[in-house]
Amino acid sequence: MSLVISKRSLMAGSLMLLANLLFSAMALAEQKETLGKWDVHYIAFNSTFITPDIAKHYSIVRSKYNGIINISVLNKADQKAQSAVLTGTARNLLGVSKSLMFKEVSEGDAIYYIAVLPFSDQETFRITVNINDGTDQQVLKFQHKFYAE
Repeated sequence: MSLVISKRSLMAGSLMLLANLLFSAMALAEQKETLGKWDVHYIAFNSTFITPDIAKHYSIVRSKYNGIINISVLNKADQKAQSAVLTGTARNLLGVSKSLMFKEVSEGDAIYYIAVLPFSDQETFRITVNINDGTDQQVLKFQHKFYAE
Protein backbone atom coordinates (compact mmCIF):
# COMPACT_ATOMS: atom_id res chain seq x y z
CA MET A 1 0.00 0.00 0.00
CA SER A 2 1.43 3.39 -0.94
CA LEU A 3 0.75 6.70 0.72
CA VAL A 4 -0.14 9.57 -1.60
CA ILE A 5 -0.14 13.08 -0.19
CA SER A 6 -1.38 15.91 -2.34
CA LYS A 7 0.47 19.21 -2.40
CA ARG A 8 -2.71 20.95 -1.22
CA SER A 9 -3.13 18.70 1.83
CA LEU A 10 0.58 19.04 2.60
CA MET A 11 0.28 22.85 2.53
CA ALA A 12 -2.91 22.80 4.60
CA GLY A 13 -1.18 20.55 7.11
CA SER A 14 1.87 22.82 7.13
CA LEU A 15 -0.29 25.89 7.67
CA MET A 16 -2.18 24.19 10.49
CA LEU A 17 1.18 23.25 12.06
CA LEU A 18 2.26 26.88 11.73
CA ALA A 19 -1.03 28.06 13.24
CA ASN A 20 -0.64 25.60 16.11
CA LEU A 21 2.92 26.79 16.73
CA LEU A 22 1.77 30.40 16.65
CA PHE A 23 -1.12 29.74 19.01
CA SER A 24 1.24 27.85 21.34
CA ALA A 25 3.51 30.87 21.36
CA MET A 26 0.49 33.10 21.91
CA ALA A 27 -0.57 31.02 24.88
CA LEU A 28 2.86 31.50 26.43
CA ALA A 29 2.85 35.23 25.71
CA GLU A 30 -0.86 35.63 26.58
CA GLN A 31 -1.58 37.70 23.50
CA LYS A 32 -5.30 37.54 24.03
CA GLU A 33 -7.94 40.15 24.70
CA THR A 34 -11.49 39.48 25.81
CA LEU A 35 -13.67 41.88 23.83
CA GLY A 36 -17.41 41.60 24.44
CA LYS A 37 -18.50 38.07 23.54
CA TRP A 38 -15.13 37.16 22.01
CA ASP A 39 -11.69 35.99 23.01
CA VAL A 40 -9.40 37.53 20.41
CA HIS A 41 -5.97 35.93 20.00
CA TYR A 42 -3.35 37.82 18.04
CA ILE A 43 0.29 37.64 17.04
CA ALA A 44 2.60 39.64 14.79
CA PHE A 45 5.75 38.12 13.29
CA ASN A 46 8.15 38.37 10.37
CA SER A 47 6.97 36.78 7.10
CA THR A 48 10.24 34.87 6.80
CA PHE A 49 8.96 32.57 9.58
CA ILE A 50 6.60 30.88 7.10
CA THR A 51 7.78 28.50 4.40
CA PRO A 52 7.94 29.57 0.74
CA ASP A 53 5.20 27.05 -0.16
CA ILE A 54 2.79 28.44 2.43
CA ALA A 55 3.61 32.01 1.40
CA LYS A 56 2.94 31.18 -2.24
CA HIS A 57 -0.32 29.37 -1.42
CA TYR A 58 -1.66 32.40 0.48
CA SER A 59 -0.14 35.05 -1.85
CA ILE A 60 2.18 36.40 0.85
CA VAL A 61 5.47 37.94 -0.21
CA ARG A 62 8.18 36.64 2.12
CA SER A 63 10.61 39.40 2.98
CA LYS A 64 12.64 40.42 5.98
CA TYR A 65 10.70 43.69 5.69
CA ASN A 66 7.16 42.20 5.69
CA GLY A 67 5.38 41.41 8.90
CA ILE A 68 2.29 39.26 9.30
CA ILE A 69 -0.53 39.95 11.71
CA ASN A 70 -2.55 36.83 12.53
CA ILE A 71 -5.82 37.16 14.46
CA SER A 72 -8.31 34.55 15.62
CA VAL A 73 -11.75 35.45 16.99
CA LEU A 74 -13.30 32.85 19.29
CA ASN A 75 -16.67 32.73 21.02
CA LYS A 76 -15.89 33.36 24.69
CA ALA A 77 -18.45 30.79 25.88
CA ASP A 78 -17.51 27.75 23.78
CA GLN A 79 -14.19 28.80 22.15
CA LYS A 80 -15.53 28.14 18.63
CA ALA A 81 -13.97 30.13 15.79
CA GLN A 82 -16.07 33.08 14.65
CA SER A 83 -16.41 34.60 11.20
CA ALA A 84 -16.15 38.39 11.13
CA VAL A 85 -14.95 41.28 9.03
CA LEU A 86 -11.63 42.73 10.18
CA THR A 87 -10.30 46.11 9.11
CA GLY A 88 -7.45 48.01 10.65
CA THR A 89 -4.58 50.42 10.64
CA ALA A 90 -1.01 50.33 11.82
CA ARG A 91 0.52 53.67 12.85
CA ASN A 92 4.25 53.96 13.47
CA LEU A 93 5.74 56.23 16.14
CA LEU A 94 6.19 59.05 13.58
CA GLY A 95 2.43 58.96 12.90
CA VAL A 96 2.64 57.32 9.47
CA SER A 97 -0.47 55.16 9.04
CA LYS A 98 -0.83 52.03 6.91
CA SER A 99 -4.12 50.26 6.17
CA LEU A 100 -4.34 46.58 7.05
CA MET A 101 -6.14 44.33 4.55
CA PHE A 102 -7.16 41.13 6.35
CA LYS A 103 -7.77 37.91 4.45
CA GLU A 104 -9.96 35.25 6.08
CA VAL A 105 -8.46 31.76 6.13
CA SER A 106 -10.83 28.92 6.96
CA GLU A 107 -9.52 25.37 7.44
CA GLY A 108 -11.80 22.85 9.06
CA ASP A 109 -13.10 24.37 12.30
CA ALA A 110 -10.34 26.99 12.38
CA ILE A 111 -10.88 30.53 11.10
CA TYR A 112 -8.19 33.16 11.29
CA TYR A 113 -7.33 36.44 9.62
CA ILE A 114 -4.00 37.43 8.09
CA ALA A 115 -2.71 40.86 7.06
CA VAL A 116 0.72 41.74 5.69
CA LEU A 117 2.44 44.85 7.05
CA PRO A 118 5.60 46.25 5.40
CA PHE A 119 8.05 47.70 7.95
CA SER A 120 11.54 49.10 8.45
CA ASP A 121 13.98 47.40 10.80
CA GLN A 122 13.06 48.02 14.45
CA GLU A 123 9.88 49.87 13.52
CA THR A 124 7.18 49.98 16.19
CA PHE A 125 3.50 50.09 15.26
CA ARG A 126 0.37 50.84 17.24
CA ILE A 127 -2.14 48.52 15.65
CA THR A 128 -5.91 49.04 15.73
CA VAL A 129 -8.23 46.34 14.38
CA ASN A 130 -12.00 46.72 14.05
CA ILE A 131 -13.84 43.40 14.38
CA ASN A 132 -17.44 43.24 13.16
CA ASP A 133 -19.65 40.14 12.84
CA GLY A 134 -22.78 42.06 11.78
CA THR A 135 -24.29 42.10 15.29
CA ASP A 136 -21.33 43.17 17.43
CA GLN A 137 -18.35 45.41 16.85
CA GLN A 138 -15.20 45.55 18.97
CA VAL A 139 -11.78 47.18 18.66
CA LEU A 140 -8.49 45.40 19.34
CA LYS A 141 -5.48 47.60 20.07
CA PHE A 142 -1.90 46.47 20.57
CA GLN A 143 1.66 47.53 19.86
CA HIS A 144 4.42 45.54 18.17
CA LYS A 145 8.04 46.19 17.22
CA PHE A 146 9.25 44.44 14.05
CA TYR A 147 12.85 43.44 13.37
CA ALA A 148 14.33 42.65 9.95
CA GLU A 149 15.89 39.20 10.16
